[in-house]
Amino acid sequence: MEIIGIICEYNPLHLGHRKQIAQIRQTVGPDCGIVCLMSGDYVQRGAPAIVDKTRRAEAAVRCGADLVLELPVTCSLSSAEGFAAGGVGILSGFCDSLCFGAETADSAALMDTARALLSPDFPQMLRQQLDQGLSFPAARQGALEAMGIDASLLRTPNNILAIEYCKAILFQGVAMKPMVIHRPGSYHDTAPDPENPSATALRKLMTARESWEAYIPEEAASCFADAPRHTLAQGERAILYRLRTMTDAEFEALPYGSEGLWRKFMHAARKEPTVEDILTAAKSKRYTRSRLDRMLMCAFLGITREDLETPPPYTRVLALNDRGRTILKKARQTGHFPNIGQVLDDPYQALENRCGDLYGLFSDIPEAPGRENDYRIYYHR
Repeated sequence: MEIIGIICEYNPLHLGHRKQIAQIRQTVGPDCGIVCLMSGDYVQRGAPAIVDKTRRAEAAVRCGADLVLELPVTCSLSSAEGFAAGGVGILSGFCDSLCFGAETADSAALMDTARALLSPDFPQMLRQQLDQGLSFPAARQGALEAMGIDASLLRTPNNILAIEYCKAILFQGVAMKPMVIHRPGSYHDTAPDPENPSATALRKLMTARESWEAYIPEEAASCFADAPRHTLAQGERAILYRLRTMTDAEFEALPYGSEGLWRKFMHAARKEPTVEDILTAAKSKRYTRSRLDRMLMCAFLGITREDLETPPPYTRVLALNDRGRTILKKARQTGHFPNIGQVLDDPYQALENRCGDLYGLFSDIPEAPGRENDYRIYYHR
């Protein structure tokens, strides 16, 4: 059985996501296995997921996935590079291909750009661009152009992540092949497209309790219908409490705080009255807003730079069907990534438990600490 991996967030799962799963089966065959490695209750843009991970995992299996594993929180709150590297590291031992959407479906062009970014000449060229005060995305493009390489693929968000997947495959030297699907529509659209809605637009509708059902597969709609909505705004006072009680050493230990950014963030946290004011005060041309958003979430959750740099020891099973059981057995037999579907009693479990307990503070409906959901597996018959 050929097994295809997808690294995803499904925040929320929409028509475009179901279309991707259907395209995989159409291309590879109806008997292929599909494994989704999905962010848990926190997503890569540095925010809580709109709906909890158990409901999103159930929706994925109802829409055609066979096995849903949880992307560890230290991967899901990483940069695009860390997000991709963590996902590839987990899936590559038992998946034959990695499927992802991009604005371009030219896998060769994506791989060529990835090779350029891994070139030994690139770091020095990047440093020269950064020294001019450019933000990282602009410096990255400028470095490639200075090397005589077309950097146009790095101008759109799905292409950027697709290139990071290709980089991870190349850097880790794994046999997993990239399988690229053209992703139409705009990633950041605030109004939903009828056929290719953006998750951004759907979160806006769901948060406002407006009609969103037309953009969600029917099989998934019931998973989200009565679900509490989780937003950063709901948890603002809890975040402010955490920031205002942190020590200098705790700020210094945060990820993404290099070159003195942690100190600027700390001063803003001790001076500004709202989360938005803190992020605005700490923002500069050099650093992207998404970097600060992830830094903020790590501060709230107590995740340090060391935590993000330590490989997670396990990944949890969130949902599966009969075919998923077979895939899970194979994954465990490969021994490539230890403890798939198992939970260890170690410091990492304590970190994940803390993150689960705090997730309910972002809900629009009062929730008890959420650790109970961390051990629930949905089985689809």
